[in-house]
Amino acid sequence: MINKQEILKVQNLHVNINNKEIITGLNLVINKGEIHAIMGKNGSGKSTLAKVISGHPSYEITKGNIFFKNEDITHEQPENRAHRGIFLAFQYPIEVPGVSNLDFLRLAYNCKQKKLNKKEIDPLSFFELINKELTKIHMDSLFLNRDLNEGFSGGEKKKNEILQMSLLKSELSILDEIDSGLDVDALKNISDNIKKFADKDNAILLITHYEKVINYINPDYVHIMDKGNIVYTGNKKTALNIDKYGYEYFTIKK
Repeated sequence: MINKQEILKVQNLHVNINNKEIITGLNLVINKGEIHAIMGKNGSGKSTLAKVISGHPSYEITKGNIFFKNEDITHEQPENRAHRGIFLAFQYPIEVPGVSNLDFLRLAYNCKQKKLNKKEIDPLSFFELINKELTKIHMDSLFLNRDLNEGFSGGEKKKNEILQMSLLKSELSILDEIDSGLDVDALKNISDNIKKFADKDNAILLITHYEKVINYINPDYVHIMDKGNIVYTGNKKTALNIDKYGYEYFTIKK
């Protein structure tokens, strides 16, 4: 029997924002080598969970704990979580005029290197490194010289998030609706790159509304969220049943 190595454990988590409870006693365990997907109606708490795991300061944890690699990070600062190995790809990546994509990526990479007590990389060496990553995800090097996400299409922004994930090689990648607003070709490209990135040493938490991305990526587990909690856990066939019967099928089943 293979011993699974736990990477994330969310235990009896309760979360408020503006004095309203959004997450209501949620439990979740993710092991290395696993891909988990979370689906649910709008307002069910999916994106809130993603932000809370990554340390967003607007959310108040009132009860419960978050453990990353067996260490309690419940109240840790977001930058420390990132340095530990948690990456969040945003649903709506922000535009940052005046900051080139290349400079941003090199700064992010070197910040992580410094935190890990590793040597920072010079601009020329980084350019060689980032071009290798660009080749893997079939992204044009011209994007490096553009300001961060400024004027990028929806698909280009999402591909840029995948580039960051690939570069930083975080142990837990949380992808918040990485598939929203993508055409069929872009969705397949993004899904292929997520599958290439996934390996036995990392884990992925994918938040999505769409059956198609579930079929492309084939996660190990599909969770259904409703009213701030996970009400059902299944496999990729769960997404097919959502398409057939809707989310009410799972809340009634609960």
